[in-house]
Amino acid sequence: MAADLGMLLVVLIWGINFSVTKAAFRSFPPLAFTAVRFVLASGLLLLLTRRLEGSEPLPRGALQRLVVLGVIGNTLYQLGFISGLARTTASNSALILASMPSLVALFAAGLGFEPVRPRVLGGVLVATAGVVLVVAARGTGFGGGTLAGDLLTLGAVLCWAGYTLALRFLPSGVSPLRVTLVTTVAGAPGLVLAGLPEIARMDWGAVGPVGWGALAYSTLLSLVVAYVIWNRSVQVVGPSRTVVYMCLVPLIAVAGAALLLGERPRPLQGIGALLIISGVVLTRLGGSSGPAAVVPEG
Repeated sequence: MAADLGMLLVVLIWGINFSVTKAAFRSFPPLAFTAVRFVLASGLLLLLTRRLEGSEPLPRGALQRLVVLGVIGNTLYQLGFISGLARTTASNSALILASMPSLVALFAAGLGFEPVRPRVLGGVLVATAGVVLVVAARGTGFGGGTLAGDLLTLGAVLCWAGYTLALRFLPSGVSPLRVTLVTTVAGAPGLVLAGLPEIARMDWGAVGPVGWGALAYSTLLSLVVAYVIWNRSVQVVGPSRTVVYMCLVPLIAVAGAALLLGERPRPLQGIGALLIISGVVLTRLGGSSGPAAVVPEG
């Protein structure tokens, strides 16, 4: 129950973050925004980890794995997502991101990370179909003009799927907070290098309260709080049952856009919402009765 409630909070944070980030881009260039929030998040996580857990060394072999995960799950994922979104439509991007739960569940079963449970796989497919309806109701078109952005977004999805699955191979005893700290710090340098040209050209005095508020939300909640809960959920209940909650993010994003940006949802999106909720419930009921163990160091 704690893992379920935690992931529902993550869904709420990430769903609203679409509208928050869209508002932030009026004040920040995309790569500059991403670079600044990762630098701030790294500092916050460092202070929080030292206060709560001290400075004990990581288990042998954990640091190297976490650095690799940080580059894949933060540097490459963020660059692919932000760059892809700039070159394709928001609908295309959301539709491609909707493939993530299915990919993680199928990869986890195919690689033997988790047993094959028909109800779990069926729930993922039902929820993904709901996401397709939610996004397709707003209109989607794949073509030569968006191909580069679509491919970059697909690459981002594969990076995040790999990151989520690889979390299960960390040595036991590494807390979700420390996982979040090291992977965030490891992913920050590449994002800072990518964002430096935009940072140098920014007019910081023109950011304004809305821009700073959006930066605070995307840093403290979307990166720090949500990433800690995500990493803990993967360790406790496994990647397939964690990632299926990603199907709820577009649903919250549509509701958030209606409230915050004045966008009006369409009837077909309501049908998609029912499928999404049904799929998540089916997947949750189809999981194992006990917590999934973290794969010990090989």
